[in-house]
Amino acid sequence: MKNYETLVDALNDLNKRGYTANLSMDGNTIDDKSADVHMGAEDFEIDEFYRFEGASNPSDMSILYAISSPKYNLKGALVNAYGTYADDSDSAVQAKLHHYQVSKNLHGSDRPTA
Repeated sequence: MKNYETLVDALNDLNKRGYTANLSMDGNTIDDKSADVHMGAEDFEIDEFYRFEGASNPSDMSILYAISSPKYNLKGALVNAYGTYADDSDSAVQAKLHHYQVSKNLHGSDRPTA
């Protein structure tokens, strides 16, 4: 995976690589509100993720996910807080995001990166 200095740098690069949908998490779904798409855990794949830590502000702690969905023919970016401001819901979507992070941290990446 690539290393980025800032969240903005990562978002710009993902956008250049086709991750153009602005995704948000809403309970049990990840949504592309501009296209009226609401994806459950089975509807998307996590292609990459990047963790960013603020030097002094806990609210700057975030994870950027590069997400794709063959079902909806979209690629997009989802920014999610972690640490103090993390969503601690027990939804299937949140579980999938967390599992992907843990799996990649323990086992390394099995996907080629650009």
